[in-house]
Amino acid sequence: MTAIFHPDKTHSPGMESKMPAHHQADRKRILFVGESVTLAHVVRPMVMARGLDPARYQIIFACDDRYLKLFDALPGDLRPLRTIPSRDFLENLAKGKAVYDKPTLRDYVRSDLELLESTRPDLVVGDFRISLGISARLCKVPYVTITNAYWSPYSRLKFPLPEHPITRVFGVGLSEWFFSRLQPTIFALHAQGLNTIRREYGLPSLGGSLQKAYTDADLTLYADIPAFVPTTSLPANHQWLGPILWSPDSPRPDWWDTLPEDRPIVYVALGSSGDQRILPRILQGLAALPVTVIAATSGRTLNDLPDNALTADFLPGIEAAARSSLMICNGGSLSTQQALAAGVPILGIADNMDQYLNMMCVEKSGTGTRMRAGQVSPEGIARLASQLLEVPDYAENAQTWARIVAEHDTGLRFERQIRSLL
Repeated sequence: MTAIFHPDKTHSPGMESKMPAHHQADRKRILFVGESVTLAHVVRPMVMARGLDPARYQIIFACDDRYLKLFDALPGDLRPLRTIPSRDFLENLAKGKAVYDKPTLRDYVRSDLELLESTRPDLVVGDFRISLGISARLCKVPYVTITNAYWSPYSRLKFPLPEHPITRVFGVGLSEWFFSRLQPTIFALHAQGLNTIRREYGLPSLGGSLQKAYTDADLTLYADIPAFVPTTSLPANHQWLGPILWSPDSPRPDWWDTLPEDRPIVYVALGSSGDQRILPRILQGLAALPVTVIAATSGRTLNDLPDNALTADFLPGIEAAARSSLMICNGGSLSTQQALAAGVPILGIADNMDQYLNMMCVEKSGTGTRMRAGQVSPEGIARLASQLLEVPDYAENAQTWARIVAEHDTGLRFERQIRSLL
C-alpha cells in the first residue's frame, strides 16, 4: 500500500468540534512546516499531515501560500510563514551560491521562534526548513525533518556537477574535474552561514558538511526506498520513511478520455523547479516519434504545438504516469516516484544538484536515464526517448520497482515514528 491519501480521509476543521472535549485535550499537537521554495517541500509534509488521525493529533500547518491552491483539502489550522521567492532560490542554485544567506537565516529563525511560541507544539515536522534545527532546539521541541537519502551524510553517492555557468566557459568535462576537487570546500562555504547563526544562538557548529546542515534533526526521515539510494549503516535517529506520492486534484482536460490507444503515451511534466523554457524543445523532439504526448505546462502558454501533443496547465500526475509508457520530468524525487509507482521508465532533464543526485539513483536502478538541462536538443530528446521506449529492460526494471513501491505504507511508517518520538 503506497502513501496516496484521498480527500475523504483528510482532516477538516469540523471534525474537531464534534470530538468530546477530553479527547481534544488528549491529542498531541504537531506543527508541520513546509519550505515553499519548491512544491515538493510543501507536498511531503502536507501528505503526512493529512494522513494522521485527527482524533489522536491536532495538526497545525505553516508555509508560504504560493502552492496551497493545488491542494483539494487543507488542515484546519493554517499559519502563514514567509519563504524566500522560488525564483531567488532557483537562481542561487543555478549560480552555485548558498541558497540562504545569513540575514535570511536570521530572519527565518526569528519567524520560527514566533511560530513555535504561538503554537506550542509537542512536535515539529519540517521539510527543508533548515532553520528549525536552531529554533526547535532553542524551544526544546522535538524536531523531525523529511528529506531525501541522497543528501544524507551516510550516502555513498559522489556529488556530480549540476548545471553551472562554469560549464559554458570550460565545458562539462573540465568543469567536472575542477568540481570534484573543490566540492568539499564549496560545500563547507555553503554550510558556513547556518553554522554562523548556530553559534550566535549558542549551538555547536555542524562543521563543513552541507549534508549535515540539510539533514540535522532529532529524527531524520528519508522519503525514499532503502534499496534505491546507496548508504552506509544509519544511526538510530535516521530512518527510512518511503516514497510520498501525490498529484494535484486538477480537472481532467477535455481530451483526457479520448486519447488514442494505437501508440505509446509520453507524459511530460517539468514541475515547479524545472526550466519551462526547454519544454518546446522537448515537444519538438517528441514530434518526430510515433507517440502521443500529454504535457503539463504549469500555466505556460505554448504556441505552435506539434500535432501529437496535448497540453494542460496541470495534470493528475499519478494517473498520467499510469497511462504512459514513458515519463519525461525534471528528475526530482516527487516526479520520479510517480513514475516508479506506475512502473514507467524515466527521462530526467536534470538541472540542480538535487535532481542530479536523484537521477543517479534512477540510473543505478535501471529504470531511466538523465540529460543535462543545458544540453537539451530536439535530436537528443528523440534519441533518448526512443531508447527508453524500445529497450525492454527499462520497462521491466520499472515494473519491478513498482512492486517494491507498492509494498511501502509510508503513512503508517510516519505515524509509528512520530508516536515513538512523542
